[in-house]
Amino acid sequence: MTGSRFSEKMLAIPPSPIRKFFDLIIGRDDIISLGVGEPDFPTPWCMREEAYYHLEQGHTSYTSNWGLLELREAIAGYLRGYGMEYDPKDEILITVGVSEGIDSVLRTILNPGDEILVSEPCYVSYQPLAELCGAKLVRLDTSADGFIPTAERIREKLTPASKVLMICSPNNPTGRMIPAAELEKIAALVQEHDLWVLSDEVYCELVYDGRRHVSIGSFPGMKRHTVVLNGFSKAFAMTGWRIGFTAADRELVHEMHKLHQYSTICAPIMSQYAALEGLRHGAAEVEKMRLSYQQRRNLMMKGFAEMGLPVTEPEGAFYIFPDIRCTGLSSEKFAEKLIREYKVAVVPGTAFGACGEGFVRCCYATEIGKLKEALRRMALMLAGKPLDV
Repeated sequence: MTGSRFSEKMLAIPPSPIRKFFDLIIGRDDIISLGVGEPDFPTPWCMREEAYYHLEQGHTSYTSNWGLLELREAIAGYLRGYGMEYDPKDEILITVGVSEGIDSVLRTILNPGDEILVSEPCYVSYQPLAELCGAKLVRLDTSADGFIPTAERIREKLTPASKVLMICSPNNPTGRMIPAAELEKIAALVQEHDLWVLSDEVYCELVYDGRRHVSIGSFPGMKRHTVVLNGFSKAFAMTGWRIGFTAADRELVHEMHKLHQYSTICAPIMSQYAALEGLRHGAAEVEKMRLSYQQRRNLMMKGFAEMGLPVTEPEGAFYIFPDIRCTGLSSEKFAEKLIREYKVAVVPGTAFGACGEGFVRCCYATEIGKLKEALRRMALMLAGKPLDV
């Protein structure tokens, strides 16, 4: 044997910084976690009941590699509501969560040396997965524009090697939504330079104050350029079911399907049936959760304002990204001090890219009483007072 026993690319990939803080709270009842991005609701009963039914009926086999046709048909109808038309037979692929979809799409599109422009701050998996493909990362710092990627900034970063643009709206970790007018400009730029745009839309149902999600894939001419990545983990509270989908032009999906066949075979059949029931009859439950998150967002906005931490209002998702630079602490030191001395877990902004320095991500998908206590403890920390519990 010569060289390392392991892949050099894999050895260069760091562990998830979110999981680092998650590991600190495992088995700890005394810590309030605002760290892991997971709904605190159980999956709606109608969906659990549907899964129970299929288990009782012995429906525990593989499905088609593509996923259940009925589910793909329901997803096609769902996407039609957002102004996009995809053939359920071969333009929609059911994946094991959005994470598998991202990995599969990147491996289907990227060649070593291709440039992928990633809007930062961003979800922690985008960049490591692109690096495993041998792609060159081009980071788009959005902090100067209120954490909104703009066509102007994107254009400044483009080179002849540019191939992919990765965006997420509503965004993790900031909760910001890209305005429709800006999306239209980005769409024009993508077409002008013949780019792929990977659009992570897993939070699209969790938007607030009467807003409505707009997908970049809905603009004229964008189907050829857009990969829509979505799933059921967040809005339907199905994180552990591992069920998502990818929608794109059939030429791409057919290539992605080959990888999916070899790496995954299919998503779990019970999860697929539960997701189908959610699309058919789960809208009222999703709305209840959305309204609860909106109430909690308002509470967090008020709490941070009262303690003097600036924050840009999140229009969607269930995250808030306060500016903690006034403390003089780095994001990492702030988060460490908060969890060790005040028993509140947040994620350093640097977990989502270098431009997250000076910020922390707080997930407010947590019971309101715990959110109020977490805010109280953070205020004690800012005031230099010890925890009094």
